[in-house]
Amino acid sequence: IEPMINMGSKNVVFENDGWTVRTKDRKPSAHFEHTVAIRNGKADILSTFEFIQETSNN
Repeated sequence: IEPMINMGSKNVVFENDGWTVRTKDRKPSAHFEHTVAIRNGKADILSTFEFIQETSNN
């Protein structure tokens, strides 16, 4: 799962390089990933952002 958090529009444009995604209004955005495993019919989030939380609290 790769959510994108946008300060502006939720509408995105895919650039011709096949890699770059930006919002139509070009406002700042952040893209991050979660790794999820489905086991026994339930989703387990395998990724963590604890290191980011620890750093941002200092």
